[in-house]
Amino acid sequence: MENQQVGFEEKRLPSFGEQLVGLDPEAPHADEDVQKVKELMAEVTEILKRRYSSDTKIPVKSLLFDHAVGEILNAQMAVVKVITLK
Repeated sequence: MENQQVGFEEKRLPSFGEQLVGLDPEAPHADEDVQKVKELMAEVTEILKRRYSSDTKIPVKSLLFDHAVGEILNAQMAVVKVITLK
């Protein structure tokens, strides 16, 4: 029997913030400003998620969290649109 090696490739899973704004660390955006905006918004999202996860859950905070996530995404998309609009 032939001796075969089985290999595993470790791959980092994207964070919640990276997934939200469509940031792929392995394939940066060609426009440096777009890349930076996505990185910053992903970081803001991670701060929000960390604080929300560690704080006491109350219904109004849950609603505000969902709204804030949507607003972060809206802001990121609007900024990228302005940057890239020709």
